[in-house]
Amino acid sequence: MARISVDRDKCVYLGVCESLSPKYFQLDDDGELVLPAGEQVDDADLPEVREAVLGCPTEALTLDEG
Repeated sequence: MARISVDRDKCVYLGVCESLSPKYFQLDDDGELVLPAGEQVDDADLPEVREAVLGCPTEALTLDEG
């Protein structure tokens, strides 16, 4: 199972990831990124999460599929 990591030093909280994969990425009321489904990614959701990770303009997101 794949795992999401967030580099909070790089994240500028634009919400691109949220728009591409709202199940896994959301900005809370304070504008902070949260992972509502947790760090583990279901295999069926991998294409959507990969797109969100690749869409991050600051490369703050990584996906460990190992």
